[in-house]
Amino acid sequence: MKTAVFPIFLILTGILGCSTPTDNSSGESKESQLLTPEPVIMAYYVAERDYQPEKIPVEKLTHIIYSFTNVIDGEMKFRNEEVAGPKIEALVKQKERNPDLKVMIACGGWGADGFSDMALTEESRAKFIKSASEFITKYKLDGMDMDWEYPGISGAGTMARPEDTENFTALMKGLREMLDEFDSPKVLTFASAGWKRYYDYVDMDEVMKYADYTNVMTYDQVSGVSIYTGHHTPLGDVKNADTEGTPFQAHLDSLYANGENLDSDPRSSEKIVDFLIKEGVDPKQIVIGGAFYGRVWKGVPPVNNGLYQLSSGLHIGWMAYHQIRAKYEQDSNFTRYWDEKAEAPYMYNASDSLFVSYDDTVSVALKTRHTMEKGLGGIMFWELGNDTKEEGSLLDAIYKAAKE
Repeated sequence: MKTAVFPIFLILTGILGCSTPTDNSSGESKESQLLTPEPVIMAYYVAERDYQPEKIPVEKLTHIIYSFTNVIDGEMKFRNEEVAGPKIEALVKQKERNPDLKVMIACGGWGADGFSDMALTEESRAKFIKSASEFITKYKLDGMDMDWEYPGISGAGTMARPEDTENFTALMKGLREMLDEFDSPKVLTFASAGWKRYYDYVDMDEVMKYADYTNVMTYDQVSGVSIYTGHHTPLGDVKNADTEGTPFQAHLDSLYANGENLDSDPRSSEKIVDFLIKEGVDPKQIVIGGAFYGRVWKGVPPVNNGLYQLSSGLHIGWMAYHQIRAKYEQDSNFTRYWDEKAEAPYMYNASDSLFVSYDDTVSVALKTRHTMEKGLGGIMFWELGNDTKEEGSLLDAIYKAAKE
């Protein structure tokens, strides 16, 4: 559990450990040493209350995924098309500032139901696929993202069936065939979980024949219902032994013993990526996730600066990064620490016993560089509206790391 304290100015201006090796004796350029010199930068985006599409930094994105539509009466629809329709139309117009930008639509999200019923039969799938085609045509979109949470596993009380596995494959096949009928290329992605059990219910060998990318949600690795503090969006492959003697280790051991977790180590981006590659997924089809939000626990004892401790519960279920920047990074009561094993930051406020797990400019830049060095497709994040509008934003850090 080796940690280091970093001053706030590094968060705002520095990018730690993201450069390629400095030994260039072979004469090769830095880019030639990278397996993915041009990673995708995908933003999930929920239209803000003060919606100003002309100010969205589309020049720094390769894809933007407007979120969400839902499965309504077996079709892909906005819940309130009168409001959302003009917003996505205005977003598509921003391609004038970045003609290479892919504007996509996401369907689903946490707690969104209707997927299992929609995918159940050939007829029900065809109905949904037809509606998706009409939606993409109407709004002049470049593709779609399926965010079914989760096939075969109930998320937040959603319907799940054993048949979901084969039905999800059939749905993705049908969507791919539909998208290929358009005159211009269309992108098909799906949001996947950052933990192993999900992949017992998804036939990745088949599904990846139809998807361009799987967007792995490598956040909420310690969830909003946990009373134990930990890293919710770490990059590094932390081992169980790295949490030795902590309440968090005892908690993980319990989950492993009763079968809720398939291994006893903490979850991380590196862990799930290595697992997927071993399972045969093409690295260039894997997109990892950054979190433009953090989680805050209260009643956290000062042991190990609050990391891996038993709290009295959540203080704030989630907090947008722009709030963390404004409220916590500027507060002298909070100290930022860097966990070298997890390759992730955290903050602790000893006065108020508050612990914060989040991504900052250092960690998202490190994740971006990791995708380039490992040959992954790139990085996505949830969600752009949570970023700060100030200089030195999370997106700025990602873009800078991708272009260095």
